[in-house]
Amino acid sequence: MINMTKEEVNLAFYTIYASRNDTEDINGLIQEVFQEGFKITASQKEVEIQPKSWFSKNKIIIKWDSEDTNPEYFKNNIPGMMGFYQNHIPFEDDDLQYRVMMQISVFNTIVAIETEKDYNDAYMQRFVELQGKMDGIGFISDGTLIDRDGRVIVYPSGKSGPAEFSPRACTRKIRGEDKTTPEGKQRKEQSIAYLKDKQVPVLDTLPELPPLEEMGIRSLEEIARRAVALLIVIQYACDINQDNDLEQSKTFVLEMLDKYGVADVLTESEQELLDEEEPEHQAAVNLAWQYEAYWALLWILGLLDTLDFPDGICDCDFAINTVSNCSSFAEFVDKTSMRSAEEILDEADKIYRMHWACVNHRIQGKEAPAGISESVVMERRRGLFWALGYRNEEWDHISMDT
Repeated sequence: MINMTKEEVNLAFYTIYASRNDTEDINGLIQEVFQEGFKITASQKEVEIQPKSWFSKNKIIIKWDSEDTNPEYFKNNIPGMMGFYQNHIPFEDDDLQYRVMMQISVFNTIVAIETEKDYNDAYMQRFVELQGKMDGIGFISDGTLIDRDGRVIVYPSGKSGPAEFSPRACTRKIRGEDKTTPEGKQRKEQSIAYLKDKQVPVLDTLPELPPLEEMGIRSLEEIARRAVALLIVIQYACDINQDNDLEQSKTFVLEMLDKYGVADVLTESEQELLDEEEPEHQAAVNLAWQYEAYWALLWILGLLDTLDFPDGICDCDFAINTVSNCSSFAEFVDKTSMRSAEEILDEADKIYRMHWACVNHRIQGKEAPAGISESVVMERRRGLFWALGYRNEEWDHISMDT
């Protein structure tokens, strides 16, 4: 899994860092991971784990703490950790360094693991399983960082590992303490009732979304321009994935962007895809999935009666014809009628809670519940949250925290 020798690093210590709303479930998660083959003795914030096998007597001590109960530790140590990865790990990828620094800045939970002797691969697999359940990342004393799936994020040399790493933050670190309003409470209860009816698990403690007064709802024209520009550039992404003639495709796309007057609203990632001489297929795949975000925008613009349950992909032919049947942007806008902000926020609240269910099942190694497509859910969330002006985030950087 991770290539290192005893001489290179002390393998008696392993630390998991995470950003979590609470730590009440950590004791239970530890017991889930070590329930077979170990004797467990637990107290409030410490667990002693002793192998039952006569041939293995490498005892494990696990302790944990949080920013709530030990704020001084995080105040004193998180800046030092950020300094270490800023000044002592020569990242070969500046963007990865930025993402790591962002992740460290929102850590509020630490789980320290110590073994009597160097741990082996079998122990390491247990530690990684635990950090996966916590949605955290692992730290080895030489500076190696490991993602929730056991893949290296960065080596001490600064070389990037195979992990496809994105920082994750709990809602409390992003929004501060959870707020409750009568409006938000009612919306949350309606969403939970809907999801339970659809056999989708819910988390009662998942916070309310902010009330409408804290949103910055975007205008009909801004949403319409985003929708048209996105649809057009998606066609280029599809041509990349199908290995079509990109020169001809790019010419067509640029003509369409000019025809509808929306070239100036392309996002940075969309423009980069158009500018690349040899665009990456994965970037094109990621953009093509945004058909589902576009679909959410069509609903917001009143061009769809409902947003169907997200267990299948959108109708791409309908999605294309909605714009292509219009000779101009003005004609497209004339067909729209924006939904109320309340409707949009209601739908966003449902998709937010569905996303939690998808992530929770994925963490547990299960398929998404009720046939939901997590990719569809994420892209619908992008469209809905962007239209709401949630935290004033831009299209390419909509938070996907749950």
